[in-house]
Amino acid sequence: MKLDQFLKLIGVAQTGGEAKMIIRSGEITVNGMVELRRGRKLIDGDQIIFANETYIVPNSDPLGRKLARSEK
Repeated sequence: MKLDQFLKLIGVAQTGGEAKMIIRSGEITVNGMVELRRGRKLIDGDQIIFANETYIVPNSDPLGRKLARSEK
């Protein structure tokens, strides 16, 4: 799954354009690094942080459709 799709899935962005703007703003980190590529492929176990919320792509679902969410 790509980062922009993931942001739409978790409800952070309503559209692909909105996801692109959020990503380009530098407010998203993937595994502790600022990520500016909306097409970044996410894999099982990746940790995405946005607005002090942590989202983890779980190992149990290869498509990343189920999410684990925790407060940071």
